[in-house]
Amino acid sequence: MILAKVRDTRFLTIRRGGTLTDSDHHRLALWAASCAEHVLDLFESARPADPRPRQAIEHARAWARGEVTMTQARAAGGHAMGAARDLRGAPRHAAFAAGQAGAVAHVAAHELGAAAYAIKAARAAAPDGEGETAGRRESQWQRDQLSEAIRALVLDDQQLRNNLCWSVFNC
Repeated sequence: MILAKVRDTRFLTIRRGGTLTDSDHHRLALWAASCAEHVLDLFESARPADPRPRQAIEHARAWARGEVTMTQARAAGGHAMGAARDLRGAPRHAAFAAGQAGAVAHVAAHELGAAAYAIKAARAAAPDGEGETAGRRESQWQRDQLSEAIRALVLDDQQLRNNLCWSVFNC
């Protein structure tokens, strides 16, 4: 469970009573897609013929550009998570990262799920004894990708939901 029980109004769009602008919602989706894509090879090396996680990332970006509907992006995210079902370790986490990225179109707060699963994938793929270092590197890479428009929001969200996200943002 990566979502808080009480929804943070900063991640609800203005038209739904929150404070999130459409452009920042799109930025969150694009950032989540980048986080997921950064570890996608960990899934694709295990399942090169399965396009579902890549399609979820593509749908997240297409939604941000206004080319697909929220429902299409969310469905692609669900299919990516389905690709993870019978996997373990890094490939599973990478597929979940892609699924979370696709779900950002529906619920902006899934942005942290994409990032957290990507960190878990990087940790799981690291050689023995190097998982924490790999996780810190992945987290720093993700933070370097944040645009100034959403940087403070995401970093604050990481602190608030760190415990829900397996404490992967402790770096």
